[in-house]
Formats: sequence, C-alpha cells, structure tokens
Amino acid sequence: MYQKSIFSWLKHWDFMLIDFVIMQLSLIAAYAMYKGGLFVYRSDVYRIVALSLFLAQFLVVFFLQTFKNVLKRGYYLEFVSAVKHVIGVVLVDLAMLFFLHYSALFSRKIYVTMVLIYFLASYLARIGWKAFLYKTNKVTEGGRSVVIISTTDLADGIVENFSLPQFLNYKIVGVYIMDEVSPFKEYGDIPVMGSDEDVLEFICHSWVDEVFIRVPEGTDFPEIITDELITMGITVHNCIVPPDDFGNVYVERFGNYTVLTNSVKMVTYQQMFYKRILDIVGAIVGCIITLLIAIFIGPLIFLKSPGPIFFKQTRIGKNGKQFKMYKFRSMYMDAEERKKEYMAQNKMDGLMFKMDDDPRIIGSEKKGKDGKPKGIGNFIRNTSLDEFPQFFNVLKGDMSLVGTRPPTVDEWEQYDLKHRVRMSIKPGITGLWQISGRSKITDFDEVVRLDSDYIQNWDLGTDIKILLKTVVVVLKRDGAE
Repeated sequence: MYQKSIFSWLKHWDFMLIDFVIMQLSLIAAYAMYKGGLFVYRSDVYRIVALSLFLAQFLVVFFLQTFKNVLKRGYYLEFVSAVKHVIGVVLVDLAMLFFLHYSALFSRKIYVTMVLIYFLASYLARIGWKAFLYKTNKVTEGGRSVVIISTTDLADGIVENFSLPQFLNYKIVGVYIMDEVSPFKEYGDIPVMGSDEDVLEFICHSWVDEVFIRVPEGTDFPEIITDELITMGITVHNCIVPPDDFGNVYVERFGNYTVLTNSVKMVTYQQMFYKRILDIVGAIVGCIITLLIAIFIGPLIFLKSPGPIFFKQTRIGKNGKQFKMYKFRSMYMDAEERKKEYMAQNKMDGLMFKMDDDPRIIGSEKKGKDGKPKGIGNFIRNTSLDEFPQFFNVLKGDMSLVGTRPPTVDEWEQYDLKHRVRMSIKPGITGLWQISGRSKITDFDEVVRLDSDYIQNWDLGTDIKILLKTVVVVLKRDGAE
C-alpha cells in the first residue's frame, strides 16, 4: 500500500501550527510591553490585527510554500527562509490593514516589536522542533528503505543522487545491476546483485519499502521482475514506460526524478490520517483496558508460571521491518524452544504454526469434563485477552487496529514471493482473516488471499466494519485459538 504525497503546503502542518501560535504570542508580548496588559484581544483594533496576521500567514504558506523542504534545511538556509517568510507575512498583512483602513489605528512600536519577536522566536522554534523530531526519531535519515534497479552506466549517478537532500528519508538497502551477471561495483556496505533471482529473493525476505527502476531508453526490462514486484505488493517508482498490465500507475516526483509509481493499493494522505486517528483513539482506550486486565490476570499468570506477565517477541511489520510485539504471556517460558518438538502436529498448511491442545500453554495440563485444557493460558487465549497489550504497539505506530497478522521471523524467512504482499501494510490486531474464523482456516494461501483482498479493497469503512465484527467474534469466542 502506497500513500500518495500530501500537498507540499500542508505537509509540514506541525511547523505551520507552531508558527501561527508564535505570531499570536508575539503580538501579545509586544502589546504587554507597551500597554501593560496581556488582554490584546479586548481591543477591537488589535483583534483585527490578530486576524489579519493569521490570514497573512496562511496566504504566504499556501502561495509561497515557505515550509517546503523545511526538514532538509540547515541553520543558514533556515535563517534565509525565516527572513523571507516574515517579510512576506508583514507585506501581506500591511496591505490588508491598509485596504481595511486600519493602518493608522495601531501602534507602530507595538507592530515593529511584534515582528522582531516573531522573527527570532519563529527561527528558534523551527530549529528546535527539527532537533526534537530527529532526536525522537520522528524524522530519520533513511526512514524508508529502497532497492535500486539500473544498469552499469546509470547506477553510479543514481546512488550519488540519493545522497542529495531530496532523498533524505531514503536509505538504499540494495542495488541490482541488471546488465552484469557478476557485478564488480561496490557501494560501501550496500549489497550489489547481478541476477533477477538474487534481487527478488533479497526483496522478498528483507525490509524493503520501495523499488526505484531506471534503465536506458530502449532497454528491454525483464517482465518477470515487474510481475513479481506486483505480486509481492512492492511500491515501484519507474523511470521507464511500464507494460500495459503494470497495474494502477500515476505520475509523481521522486526526488529529482519524474517517475511512474505503482503499488497494490494507492491511498491518500487524508485516508491514512483518518486511519491513524482511529488507531490512536482505539489504542488509548485499549491501553486503559489492558492495564485493568493486567491487575486481575497478571498475578494468575505469575503464580502458575513465574516470570514476566508480558511476552515480547520480534515480529515482521510493514514491508519486512522488524518490531517488538507485546502480548500477555499465555505460554510457559520455554515455549519457543519446545516449538520444534511439535512441528509435526502443526495443523496449518503453510507458514504459520497452530496445534490443538498445545501443551506449551500455561496450565494446559488441567483438563475440563470435556477433556479440553482449562488453564489460565487457555482462558486468556480463548477470550483473546492475550492480544490486548498490542494496543501499545498501535499507539507506538508499529501496528494498526486492523491489518494483517505479523509473522514471526522464522515464518517470514520461509515466505515465497506471492506471500509478501500481505505485509505491504502495517500489521493489525484484527483483520479479515481473524473475523473469518481463524482457527477454521488451515490453508496459509487462503490467509494470504483474504489479506490481499483486504489490502486491495481497503477504505476506512472496511476497518470500522471489521472492528465491529471483531467485537461480535470475540464475545462469541468464534474462531478463537
């Protein structure tokens, strides 16, 4: 799934919001210095000035796009940009006040002081907010991984271009030189491949968000690569004319290249914004419920199997990126080591592990009248209580409320190309497979089919329907392990 670029004037809304607040605070501070009070908005004149400043800021940001590439600017360029921004805002604001016949009604000293405070505070805020974003890993160099596919003549220039500020958020994780069987080029620690099979195998089992293709005009590009990339759900930025069946394609700027971008599903920034809001709201509620549940079942888990009540495991997230997933621990501490003993009893036909009456589950030696295990581990799994700590993963952004279930590392390493498409989105706590009766589906290819259908037909309404149906499924214990 690929998120289309947001309008450049709105992309850095956080910087815009900070700038708007600083302008109003600057007006309040300047007014207080000369008038001796903080209630600037009580004045009819200064209320108009405050409103005109807000409109002037909006117009300058919209038309001049003064926050474009703000994350890529150093101290000097940011200083120059701040000067241009402030000058633009002041000129537009004074023009509006002149036509409204307010230009002679406010204090020049207050206005000049406000501009000076605004400029200094705005510049420092930009620098400070960027430092905060980088420190907290909200923005990172190489935040998205990309594989380059090109030829000997073009590869050097492409790799060099990816060091430019336009590609700040991209990290090259592999290069495929398609006209060399045994490539002699080296790019530091970046793997260099020389065959179709090598690059497809690498993409299938590595963290790869996107693929960038550029070959000389007239070059015959192997159709097997484009076909398999589509099958895997990889987002492809293509500098060549794609085949007719290449899928949904649209033109965009990719750094300093004009490309045709293809993905299994195209979504807008607004759609992903609404999905993230739904995730955050749901995660906050879920985290509160998780803490309440922990008060009751935590001691029971510990008494039956001493150790941490939360289980942390490395899972595979979107496009192969690893993360730590949390659960209430429902198995004994040595469950992972004992898994190999029971592989022959795996009831899943494919790359997942499930077995009936798993003896690794805490308290599973206790049987009910029907002969079924009745331990605390079985209880929290049958009621899906073990899944609740994943709301913390949703809040962190590793997972979504609705998505595809994240595979373990050993499962991921066994994936075929056709299986990778299910990880082209963030993994979810629930999904189409779960509400379809997960314990009744034993064919992994059927799981992939359901996940692919969800990805290709996704919209926010689908997520809401799945969430509502999940509540019903959990209450009925339908399809639970």
